[in-house]
Amino acid sequence: MIERYQTPEMKALWSEARKYQTWALVERLALEAWEDLGVVPQGIAARLQAALEQEPIDAAFARRVEEIEAETRHDIVAFTRALSEWTQDPEIARWLHLGLTSTDVVDTAQNILLQEALRLIEAELRRVQDALKSLAVRYKHTPAVGRTHGVHAEPTSFGLRFLSFYASLLRDGERLARAREGIGVAMLSGSVGNYAHLEPHIEAYVAQRLGLAVEPVSSQVVPRDRHAELLSALAILGANLERIAVELRHLQRTEVLETQEPFSYRQTGSSSMPHKKNPVSLENVSGLARLLRAHLQAALENVALWHERDISHSGVERVILPDATTLAHYMLRRLGGILEGLVVYEENLRRNLELTRGLVYSQRVLGLLIESGMNRTQAYEVVQRNALKSWERGASFRELLEADPDNPLKGEELAKAFDPVYFLRHVEAIYARFGL
Repeated sequence: MIERYQTPEMKALWSEARKYQTWALVERLALEAWEDLGVVPQGIAARLQAALEQEPIDAAFARRVEEIEAETRHDIVAFTRALSEWTQDPEIARWLHLGLTSTDVVDTAQNILLQEALRLIEAELRRVQDALKSLAVRYKHTPAVGRTHGVHAEPTSFGLRFLSFYASLLRDGERLARAREGIGVAMLSGSVGNYAHLEPHIEAYVAQRLGLAVEPVSSQVVPRDRHAELLSALAILGANLERIAVELRHLQRTEVLETQEPFSYRQTGSSSMPHKKNPVSLENVSGLARLLRAHLQAALENVALWHERDISHSGVERVILPDATTLAHYMLRRLGGILEGLVVYEENLRRNLELTRGLVYSQRVLGLLIESGMNRTQAYEVVQRNALKSWERGASFRELLEADPDNPLKGEELAKAFDPVYFLRHVEAIYARFGL
């Protein structure tokens, strides 16, 4: 991921040094398991741990792996040789990587990092959920115009749209939790996955120490449907974040201006037009959602590998896993800041509600006419006729109805139809579903 869209936490998590630290952790726990079986002499794993505490794996170690890999063309071979050099202990070098194959280390360590990445994302998601919940509660009883097809429809609660967003992100939280559980497996089954050169106990021991489940059947690699599920959860999250961004971008249009993303004093909206306040942060979220969704396609194509394994997935995952998790974390953090500083123009909410001169109350008039004894076809004709006149002439819908001799509703009876509070009468019941 380019630095512009990195977060400090994800940058550290997906660094080469952190990757090799996690590989070393898996190797050390495998040594402990071999010691438990009496194959490796006692104390080798502890010596490895002590050596790494004295000289922690860092960027210099990563550079040394890169140097060796330039010759070996194999990252795990380069890693184990670099680790042997780093510790300067021939007994560690002798027993290191015993019975293991590359993907035992790579896949298990990668799953550890993916779980950590998802926890970071889930924490940022909770921030966005809290911001949406706060907006939903604050504007629960604030009338606003609802829109369908981009056209004014009927009055609704302004807070209800934030509650809808909140509900969708609660589902995202559930999806991410399932994906985190799904990716939370360890695999140390050796070449072609049949434990020919190690014991199932090794895998079970390492998994237990790492707080992971054991991959039931690995075929030398963790099946990639687990990763596809993770990328699917992130892609859906991105789609929901864009849903929020698109709505708020629309509401910031000059003709609408019901909300506005935060704009600092020294911020500039345009290099040529000093008056501009553009929804650039929201547009950024929309754009990055496209990239996040695109990574799912690559993850789905990684599921089908040749026989027990190939590495066609490997190069893809070096890009999509760090990038997708980093993008999700960045997008959530940016959207959280937008929502926490969101400006709401309540006067414009009221202005836009009446922009069509009462047409948004047409269904309420229709219902009252039917209740008064008129059949639906006649009532619809009366309402639509006057609504079209209002559109064409720019006249008050209510005044046209008052003057229509075919309309039996007059005065206070007709005024009842033009009260926005009526449309909010069940809002409390909706909010109660969320304990709000």
